[in-house]
Amino acid sequence: MKFYIISRSDKLSNELMATARNYLEDFGMEWNEESPDVVLSIGGDGTLLHAFHKYSEKLADVAFVGIHTGHLGFYADWKPIEIEKLVLSIAKKEYEVIEYPLLEVSIHYQNLEEPAVYLALNESTVKSPDVTLVMDVFLNEHHFERFRGDGLCMSTPSGSTAYNKALGGAIIHPSLQAMQLTEMASINNRVFRTVGSPLVLPGHHRCALRPVKAPDFMVTIDHLQLLHKDVKSIEYRVAYEKVRFARFRAFPFWQRVHDSFIDSELSD
Repeated sequence: MKFYIISRSDKLSNELMATARNYLEDFGMEWNEESPDVVLSIGGDGTLLHAFHKYSEKLADVAFVGIHTGHLGFYADWKPIEIEKLVLSIAKKEYEVIEYPLLEVSIHYQNLEEPAVYLALNESTVKSPDVTLVMDVFLNEHHFERFRGDGLCMSTPSGSTAYNKALGGAIIHPSLQAMQLTEMASINNRVFRTVGSPLVLPGHHRCALRPVKAPDFMVTIDHLQLLHKDVKSIEYRVAYEKVRFARFRAFPFWQRVHDSFIDSELSD
């Protein structure tokens, strides 16, 4: 079995990386950055996002596992003190692979035939660099609303606990094939009106954003931020590709939500 490790590069993370590499190589596993079977992310959820984008074109062959060296994350769920237990489980292949949906983002330009296509693990946001964002929102090719405000965010189910939640969006279990559109400070008065609520769209639906005025937009894909010029439309759908995680034990999602946002020390 081939493996690779990505570290947040702080002292503790680098020490754990060296320890895990030594253990795994002692078990006969091969260090292989080009085509690993398992990728260990040591740091936080941001480190795993970096690992995901590094291998976004090899998702069918790579399974991710996260070790957190800071705050407990939704992707990095192993503790540093558990490194030996984790390494032994990897070496013995005592895990199952589970898959979660991703978001496909296609950005079409006015003077180019081919769109720029990205995959997002958490979310994609759209903002205007200088003025209020004005976008026509289409659902399955039907006009839904004209949005005016600071921006829009489309998230995956696994990303619903991130920026989406901060915007007032719903938390969605990551096993569901869906995507969620949330507003950033929409303008609602007697003249302008939006639905004003997050929209949870099923896997077979499509959403397109089409500019009304300015054609240039700041678009984020997870932690990546890019300025796109002369945009004709931005289209979202649940991707055909999926992200794969190596699971060695039960992953109680709602318990993780409770521990992260309510109180890990409270008992029922």
